[in-house]
Amino acid sequence: MTFAKEVKERLDKFLVDQLPELSRNQIQKMIKNDGVLVNGRKVEPHHFLKINDQIEIIAGKKNKIQSKKQPLIPEIIGETDDYLVINKPAGLTVHPAEHTEKNEATLTDWLVKKYPLIKDVGDNALRPGIVHRLDKDVSGLMVIAKNQKMFEHLKEQFKSRRTLKEYLALVYGQIIKNEGQIDFPLLRAKHSGKMAARPKGDIGRTALTEFTVSKKFANYTYLNVVLKTGRTHQIRAHFNAYDHPLVGDKLYGQKKFKDKFNLERVFLHASRLGFYDLTKTWQEFASQLPDELTNILNTLK
Repeated sequence: MTFAKEVKERLDKFLVDQLPELSRNQIQKMIKNDGVLVNGRKVEPHHFLKINDQIEIIAGKKNKIQSKKQPLIPEIIGETDDYLVINKPAGLTVHPAEHTEKNEATLTDWLVKKYPLIKDVGDNALRPGIVHRLDKDVSGLMVIAKNQKMFEHLKEQFKSRRTLKEYLALVYGQIIKNEGQIDFPLLRAKHSGKMAARPKGDIGRTALTEFTVSKKFANYTYLNVVLKTGRTHQIRAHFNAYDHPLVGDKLYGQKKFKDKFNLERVFLHASRLGFYDLTKTWQEFASQLPDELTNILNTLK
C-alpha cells in the first residue's frame, strides 16, 4: 500500500485505520516482529510516514497475527424490479469456476443470499442472473438480471453489441497516437489458458478494442477504453500484444516492465455501462476510479 496523505502520520496509527480488524497493540507487535517494511526496510511503530512511502506487510514465523479477510461486498449503483447495477470491487470473483479456490466467496453467493429468487434466472445454475462478467482483479460496473425476461433482453443486447462498455486503464509505456483501435483476433492458448492475440487474418475470434489517450506520463499512458466485442481478457490480451501491457497485470505482463507499485490488482476499471431496459429506454451508469488507482495516478509525472 502507498501512504499518500499530505500530513505526517505514525506508521502504527496509519495501519490501525487500514486494518480495522486489528488492535493497535497487535499492529505494533507485528511491526516489531518484522511484519511490516517501509520502503523495503524495518522501522519502529512510531516511525513517521512521508508521502509516497511504500508499506509492505509480510507474514513471517515471528508474526503470528493474521489479518482476517473482510468479505468483499459490491456497491449497489442502481436497482429496479428487472435489474441490478453494481460496482464490483477488485478481488471478488464473479462466479465459481475450475480455478476458484475452495470456499471462496463469489458475487453469485452474495446475489443468491440477498435475492433468493435470482437463483432461477439465467441459463446456467452456477451463474444466476449473470449476463457478462469482469475478471476477479478488475473493478467496476456490472448489470445483473433479476428475472428471466430481463436476462434474455440483456443477453441479446450484449450479443448484438448494443451495450456501452467503457473502461479506465493505465498501461506501461507512452502511446504515441492519441486514439486508435486494436483488432487482433483472440484465441485461447492450449497450455497456459491465456488468450493469445493472433495476426490479422489468422484464426481466432474477432475482437475490437478502441482507445483514447486521457493523459501521457513519462513511462505510462492513462486511457479510456471502449469494448466493441466482449472476449475473455480482451483488453488485457490486446494491450499486451500492442506492447503496452496493463499495470498490475501479472498474467499478461511482460518482464521488461517492472511493477514499482506492488499493485495487487489490474489497473483496469469498468467506469461506464449502458443498456436498454424492458421499456426500450436507454440506461447509463458511471463509476469513479477507485482510490487505490487514483493514488497511483497522483504519483506519476
